[in-house]
Amino acid sequence: MRLLLVEDDNHVAAALTAVLSRHGFDITHARGGEEALQALLPGAGAPFGVVLLDLGLPDQDGFEVCGRIRKLTATPVIMVTARSDVRSRIHGLNLGADDYVVKPYDTMELLARIHAVSRRTLPSDSGAGAGTEDSGEGPQPPLRLGPVTIELSTRQVSVDGTTVSLTRKEFDLLALLAQRPGVVFRREQIISEVWRTSWEGTGRTLEVHIASLRSKLHMPALIETVRGVGYRLVAPAG
Repeated sequence: MRLLLVEDDNHVAAALTAVLSRHGFDITHARGGEEALQALLPGAGAPFGVVLLDLGLPDQDGFEVCGRIRKLTATPVIMVTARSDVRSRIHGLNLGADDYVVKPYDTMELLARIHAVSRRTLPSDSGAGAGTEDSGEGPQPPLRLGPVTIELSTRQVSVDGTTVSLTRKEFDLLALLAQRPGVVFRREQIISEVWRTSWEGTGRTLEVHIASLRSKLHMPALIETVRGVGYRLVAPAG
């Protein structure tokens, strides 16, 4: 797999390149945001499987780079950040990042996250607006839960008729819960079906995605936390 490493610290980049190369990755190193964006332009070379984006870049704000990457390509982006607060993570996910790793991190954790996002990559890299694949079974009927409408075929969500922009994983998570309102989904089950992994470290990512959904939909009570078990969608009235 080709991996684009966006990291301005040459010592960190060299160490990561050595480790990732031993695990079969073909690494391209970009030292800044503009260099990374040039590497992702159509025709710049074979597509990358994952972008590993450090947010502390010298030429551009890492969040801005993440947003610009998402406008160029649907390639999964893993943010690397020293910011451990949930708000920063949600902001990154809202910009289109697929996952994040907080410094300092364990190398095996990083590898697990890279493999997790690469397993769920869409087959075609047609850009941020890529829709679902044609299953040949015709369009699926929308799910309606009070003011919330979930169009499974087009992967669009609206609240009271207003479209809400969700990331791929946010949509997958909401659609899973919405298919069985009131039913408690275990954390392990959600991680298995949405992230397609059983790695326990994904649990924190799940919490951030839940928080982001509640914020974007402006309906904090829509997804209920069942302590020690998981989550369920509470169908709103109306």
